[in-house]
Amino acid sequence: MLAAAVSTGALGALSACAAGNGGNPGKGVSGTNIGASASRIKLIGDGSTADTGAQPKQPKPERLRAGERPPQFVVFSWDGAGELSNNLFSRFRKVAADHGASMTFFLSGIYTLPESKKRLYQPPQHPVGASAIGYLADRHIHSTLRQVRAAWLEGHEIGTHFNGHFCGPDGVGRWSPTEWRSEIDQAKRFVTEWKTNTGFTDLEPLPFDYEKELIGGRAPCLEGQANLLPTAAELGWKYDASSPGGLQIWPGKVQGGRIWDFPLQSIPFPGHSFQVLSMDYNMMANQSNANPLGDRSQYAAWRVQARDSYLAGFRRAYETNRAPFFIGNHFERWNGGIYMDAVEEAIGRIAQYEDVRLVSFRQLVQWLEAQDPAVLSKMRTLNPGQAPTGGWAEFLGATGSPSASNSPAAT
Repeated sequence: MLAAAVSTGALGALSACAAGNGGNPGKGVSGTNIGASASRIKLIGDGSTADTGAQPKQPKPERLRAGERPPQFVVFSWDGAGELSNNLFSRFRKVAADHGASMTFFLSGIYTLPESKKRLYQPPQHPVGASAIGYLADRHIHSTLRQVRAAWLEGHEIGTHFNGHFCGPDGVGRWSPTEWRSEIDQAKRFVTEWKTNTGFTDLEPLPFDYEKELIGGRAPCLEGQANLLPTAAELGWKYDASSPGGLQIWPGKVQGGRIWDFPLQSIPFPGHSFQVLSMDYNMMANQSNANPLGDRSQYAAWRVQARDSYLAGFRRAYETNRAPFFIGNHFERWNGGIYMDAVEEAIGRIAQYEDVRLVSFRQLVQWLEAQDPAVLSKMRTLNPGQAPTGGWAEFLGATGSPSASNSPAAT
């Protein structure tokens, strides 16, 4: 795990997720009529999911040539990923399409489970059916399933945010590796058995084999990673995005070199001497003391501050060590929806820079694993805000592939 070098401010090391309310309608498209030909679809289990072949719109990772400057990767990820009446899932699918971006949606498994069936959920160390984030209304489960299907077909990744979102003294930080395995197995089962559990007959199957699709997640409140990692490695996961306060440096592997560690990062927080985690909840925690209905007179200033914080973190990497930049968010309208507006504006501005790749965590893993390990090792020596001495050509001139034609295929 990477340690933060500076304080993240009051309450700044926490993350939260809750079912949203209110909001403005988005412009997302349904996507329920998009899919592979019937001859290519292989239904799985009760037909809730299906193997439809390779995921569309996936870039081919290319190995850096000797002395080549790396692209600037930026990953926008979403915890919970439910489509409620605020239509934020569909809104940000539209934003992604407008800017050619792929994103990672960390789906909470119980967002596909009706509350009437909540006793199917047996959370570790909690009563049967308990959940710190509640359950979605049936109509919102229906909408969420449509969004998840469309998002995958558009090239986005579907990861996991697990289920009940238990934090604090009696939360996931106390779970053993075996209890994490139970939580993960249940999350997968809810996603792969939604037809049985919901009774919906008007929706097409999710177009992926979730056993193969699921290669990483983010733990509730960024807690419990130590005991989650052994289970993630046992399951063959490729990455974990649960650590807080990471530095803006090139990522490395943990758990004996088996799991890529993609932490939320400490980034500049305009107007403050401390840094903040690169997530909307942490902006809110510092701006309104974690009150989602803070001082309305400050909303405009807080929105600008949040946007500028994201942009400052981006520029620090872009102009120096080119470390991948990670931003985490929730589909929430905290403080009047200012964080949704802030991240949308940040996406638009970041997308205008050259050499920027807006990717999912899965796509970043594939690129990293296509690189020469010696190149990655050398890039990891660059500190946050440190540009390579003499420029990239000199810094990486003795390493890297002599030709992009030698690039390994995606795995």
